Amino acid sequence: MKDFRKNSLINYVEQLEEESVLKLSQELLNEGMQPLELLQHIKEGMNRVGELYERKDYYIADLIMAGLIFKQVLELDKMTAHFHSKQNKKIGKVVLGTVKGDIHDIGKDIVRGMLEINGFEVIDLGVDVAKEIFLKKVEEYKPDIVGLSGVLTYSVDTMKEVIDAFIEAGLRDTIRFIVGGNHLTEEVCKFMGADSYATDATAGVLTCRQWINDTKGKK
Repeated sequence: MKDFRKNSLINYVEQLEEESVLKLSQELLNEGMQPLELLQHIKEGMNRVGELYERKDYYIADLIMAGLIFKQVLELDKMTAHFHSKQNKKIGKVVLGTVKGDIHDIGKDIVRGMLEINGFEVIDLGVDVAKEIFLKKVEEYKPDIVGLSGVLTYSVDTMKEVIDAFIEAGLRDTIRFIVGGNHLTEEVCKFMGADSYATDATAGVLTCRQWINDTKGKK
C-alpha cells in the first residue's frame, strides 16, 4: 500500500496536481516518512516533468508550475523543521543561477533545495542571469562555489562567457565552478573551463560537499 502511495506521489508531481502533491506529502510525513525519502520521490516526479518538456509535451508554464510545487513541499512544516534543525551551521556558500538567455529553473530549484538540505547557504540569483550579475554577487557574497545552470544547448557558450569573465577579472582562482544540465559532458565541461559538471542534482551536491571537505582537510 505504501509503495502505491509513493507511486501516486510521483504521478501527482508529473501531472502537476498541486493540491494532491501537498496533501499526500503531508500525510506521508505525518506517518513517519523521512523528509529526504520524500524529497527523492518528489525529485523523480520533477525529472519526469523535465522529460515531458524535452519531448515538447509540456511547456515553459508547466516547468514553472513544477518548480512552485517543489518549493511548497520544501516549505511544509515537517520539512523545514527537520532540515533547519539539522543544519543550523552552514558548511559552505554557493552562488547559483541559470545563465543569460535561459529561463528554466526546474533543475536549478532542485539543486538549490538539495544544497540547502545538505547544509549550504545558497544565494539563488534566479534565471536569465548575466555574467555581470554573477561577478557582482560573487564579489558581494564571497562564496566557495558558483553553480551555473542551463538547459538549452546554446547555454554552453554562455556558461563559458561567465567563466571567462571571472578569468578576466582575476577572480577565477578564488572559486570553483560547477555547471549543470542534461546535455553536458566531460568534454564540454573542459571547453567551458569549469571544475566539474553534473547531469543529476544528487551528483552535483555530492561534488560540492567533496570540495568543501577537501578544503577543510587542507586547512
